[in-house]
Amino acid sequence: MKYPKLITLTFLSLLLVSSCVSRKEIVYFQGIDKASAALEKNQNKGLRIKHNDLLTISVSAPEQEAAMPFNLPVVGVPQGAMELGGLSVNGRQQLQTYLVDSEGNIEFPVLGTVSVAGLNRQELSGKLKKQISEYVQNPIVNVRLVNFQVSVLGEVMRPGTFDVRDEYLSLPKALGFAGDLTIYGRRGNVLVMREENGQKVHEYLDLTDPNVINSPFYYLQQNDVVYVEPNGAQMQSASYNRNAGVYISIASVLISLAVLITN
Repeated sequence: MKYPKLITLTFLSLLLVSSCVSRKEIVYFQGIDKASAALEKNQNKGLRIKHNDLLTISVSAPEQEAAMPFNLPVVGVPQGAMELGGLSVNGRQQLQTYLVDSEGNIEFPVLGTVSVAGLNRQELSGKLKKQISEYVQNPIVNVRLVNFQVSVLGEVMRPGTFDVRDEYLSLPKALGFAGDLTIYGRRGNVLVMREENGQKVHEYLDLTDPNVINSPFYYLQQNDVVYVEPNGAQMQSASYNRNAGVYISIASVLISLAVLITN
């Protein structure tokens, strides 16, 4: 009679080793149809230019020769390509970049020092267009931020730093770059860290809450860091041998064989 009890205890121990995860801990944006989202408030402002950002700025006009002095020289243009206002026609754009200094300024051809920090891409384009219009008729100014990167760390499939071409990057999309969270990642406590006005700020976001889309940290900015914490089971397993489950399974098989042999 002692063998059935032993088998029962072994089975119960296996159940304790395995953990049940509820839908509430795993599924993203639960109740999204009932959430009151204010996406325009978060999305339409665009990225703000910060210190140490790298910008490419191209100026063109109907009279292209008049716009040429307002463009930096092109570098790395393929042989035989035609240059127009700092653009490579036959190849991809190869513009030199403007570095935003610690005062939030860039040195722009002809115009000299231009304050750019705190502006978004459209605002800077409009500002430059107004100033260049004093020299060139109907100028077209194209501004691009080229150092938009985010880092995704922790319990994700492919942690790393990712270059972003789009101006708007949501937190779920950044996690998608990293292959999404592993089953061990805490979806209810994802940390986003960034620098604002020279200070480090952060916020913990709950991906299971549909109102997360209203957070100012939902859309990421240049050089943001996203960290996904491991859940409780994963942290506890760090202090144990990861092969413990295998050993328990082997032990249960041996006990079962022993029961069969003795019978």
